[in-house]
Amino acid sequence: MEIKELGHLVLYVRNIERSAAFYRDVLGFRQILPGPNNQNPLRLPIAAYSSGRTHHELLLIEVGEDAASLPRGRRVGMYHFGLKVGDSDDELREVLAHIRRHGVPIAGASDHTVTHSLYIFDPDGNEIELYIDVPGVDWRSDETLIAAPIKPLRL
Repeated sequence: MEIKELGHLVLYVRNIERSAAFYRDVLGFRQILPGPNNQNPLRLPIAAYSSGRTHHELLLIEVGEDAASLPRGRRVGMYHFGLKVGDSDDELREVLAHIRRHGVPIAGASDHTVTHSLYIFDPDGNEIELYIDVPGVDWRSDETLIAAPIKPLRL
C-alpha cells in the first residue's frame, strides 16, 4: 500500500452556521455544501469545502452546542492541522492582518526553518496552523531541516 496524499479532514462542530462562516469568510475556503440556494441533498447539518484539488478537503458536521469541549494539554488525538497560505513572508503578513481584522486571536507564531507559521483556533477550539514554505530551504536534500529547533517568528 502507498498513500498518495492526505485527502480530507472531517471536524465535528457545535454550530454549523458559526463554523461555516469562519471557514468560508475568515479562512477563505470555497463552500460547496450546502450549495447554491442552500441545497443539501443529505439534509444533515453539514458544510463541505473544496479548493478544486479534489471533491472536498474539509467537511464540518454539527453535533450541537452541548458537545464536550476538546481537552487541552497532553492528550491523544489531533493537535492541529496546517493550511498553506502562500510562499512568502509578505503573504503571511497579509494573512496576519486579515485574521486580525476578523478578530481572530493569534495563539502562537513559529519559525520552523522549513516553514513560518501562525497558529489560531477555530470557533470550537480546533487548532489551525497557517503557514508558508520558506523559499530556498531545500529540505528534500537535507531532511534534518524538518526537525530543526523551533524559533520565535519575526514577521
